[in-house]
Amino acid sequence: MTAELVRGQNHPLSQARLEIRVSAGTPIVAAAALSDENGRIRGVEWVAHPGAPTQPGLEVSRQAAADHRLAVDLHAVPEAVHRVGVLLALPAAGEGPVRFGAVAAPFVAVTGLDGAEIASYTITGLEAESAVVALELYRRQGAWKVRAVGQGYAGGLAELLTDQGLPQAHQLARGIDDAVAQGLARSVQVPPPRTADGDRSRQAAAPALGPDQGGPAPQPGQAAPTSPYGGQTPGGPGQPAPQTPSYPGPAPDDAVTQSSTPPTGGPVDYSHPRRQNAAPPPPPPTAPPAEPGQPARPVAGDATGWSMDERLYNQVWGMFEDLARSTAAYRSAVDFAESRMDKELEQVLSDPRSRIGGQGDAAREAARARHAQLTAQAAEALDRDLAQLTAEAEVVEPALPPAYARWDSPVWHAYRVPMEIPMALRLGDLHLPEADGIRIPMLVRLPLERGLWIDSGRTGSSDGSFADSHALGRLAMETAVAHAARLLAVYPAGEFTVHVIDPAGSGAQPLAPLVQTGVLAAPPALGAAGVADVLARLTQRVDLVQMAVRGGVADSLPPGFDTSQQLLIVNDFPHGFDDRAVNQLRYLADEGPAFGVHLMMVADREESSGYGPLLDPLWRSLLRLTPVPDDHLADPWVGHAWTYEPSLVPPGSQVLQQVLTQVAAARTKYV
Repeated sequence: MTAELVRGQNHPLSQARLEIRVSAGTPIVAAAALSDENGRIRGVEWVAHPGAPTQPGLEVSRQAAADHRLAVDLHAVPEAVHRVGVLLALPAAGEGPVRFGAVAAPFVAVTGLDGAEIASYTITGLEAESAVVALELYRRQGAWKVRAVGQGYAGGLAELLTDQGLPQAHQLARGIDDAVAQGLARSVQVPPPRTADGDRSRQAAAPALGPDQGGPAPQPGQAAPTSPYGGQTPGGPGQPAPQTPSYPGPAPDDAVTQSSTPPTGGPVDYSHPRRQNAAPPPPPPTAPPAEPGQPARPVAGDATGWSMDERLYNQVWGMFEDLARSTAAYRSAVDFAESRMDKELEQVLSDPRSRIGGQGDAAREAARARHAQLTAQAAEALDRDLAQLTAEAEVVEPALPPAYARWDSPVWHAYRVPMEIPMALRLGDLHLPEADGIRIPMLVRLPLERGLWIDSGRTGSSDGSFADSHALGRLAMETAVAHAARLLAVYPAGEFTVHVIDPAGSGAQPLAPLVQTGVLAAPPALGAAGVADVLARLTQRVDLVQMAVRGGVADSLPPGFDTSQQLLIVNDFPHGFDDRAVNQLRYLADEGPAFGVHLMMVADREESSGYGPLLDPLWRSLLRLTPVPDDHLADPWVGHAWTYEPSLVPPGSQVLQQVLTQVAAARTKYV
């Protein structure tokens, strides 16, 4: 059983080989420090950090990311070591937050190699601090224990390391910041060049990222994850014992030239390696003949799979992978070009001979020209990749079925209630700053493996355009209704049921499409009594199904038992919730998805701050979405901050009412 620690509390460790998992709402730097019996770090060789990720018994992440996995082998640390500290810091470079008080409370968990949590700690109470000692593993009478520390430092890593007695604290802190800023730790293998027949960069799989890059890993006995969007994450958000791949740093200058300068020509090839051995693909549909003088357009759905649904799903996943890798290659090439120029300029300044006869000026101009050349080559390669992805998106987007399509897609005009459940569901779009015109559908696998949290707080607006909390709250509720309507639309008749808790009735207007069409199981529950009634019924349902499944009598449920998937929409949490209701909600979030009960919360986390860390596990268990564009999602490979845009119904459109009316009519026939 996991021990949820509070500051200062300790817990015994029964294993020597451990993983320390760190989760934060923003990219952070993770390090680990060895110290003696007096808590003193004896030298820089006792600190594992992105510039030196491995030390005796330690291995840490080589980049700044929102999720980290640190490997610890207590048997391998030197005898002189009595403490192992886990250090977290916000990157000094970049445009991210500069204090922990502006981000969600970091969560740290100590696990065995089997993934089972031993102890966890949510670091609360941080404000101006930019670095913190999260945990401490320490020897006590020949045994190891873990202690929750949570000691923050406003002066960053330099102040933290100085406090722990490291003489070279400031130099090491600068070295860590430089390694992160220059991208030395996040350089990735660039996509291979395209061949003359148009073979795509995705023909070679992206480098598998282990825990040191922040990518979650599957548990033993589980299938490898396949989707970057939901509960099954690739490499991983966000999760066997870690395997540490080589993670190349800056390549020679000719490697940058080759990074993505493939020859042009040839049609787009949609083949995708991840499912080539799963099943023989059905014959691809025939493309319409091209107009005279125009190149043939590829047909959407040429990725492998048993059905068009699976092939389109693989298609979208491949587009996501391609954009992530192409952007990572571009950023890595630009970082290398900048570091090369800095090195050449430093050499010029350090050579006294360059100060005579204008040699220094010529050398500086040559260094800048080389930097411009390498940057231009990287930009040219990125533009080529983006042009190819844009052409693919123009073909794939119109071919997407309702479950994957935007609300403004014409496919909804021919909507019919389906007979089968699709593989996944679209919750919005994702894009990167370098490719603002390319929108990748954000798909999550069905049935939902975790609940959804529509953040109605002001932090949900990345540009601060929604200063009115009431307007943002209403938009958040409209977003929840759009997601719920899509779930109802993609499930067969009678196989998806929606309940609503709206204690104060503040969501009456956004909920009107669901109420007026009659697709809800009952009118929205109002007041504390309504909250208690709905939560009691759904909690009892989870208990009953859980006992039936674990007892091997799943076919012996009571007559008339509703076996459909259940969705509970909660508005204005925690208004109308007492302590019992809060515990029931946490229970549904933890146990419900495995037994057919899913949660969708529309809430501002700040409004529940009075509960303190009690609700932190609830928020962590939910996939946070926003009603406005926001760059809070990160991929597990290189830590890209993806901008998420919700899937909303266009203003003035009647598509939502039309679709829900068909769902209600089909449900009446089903009953």
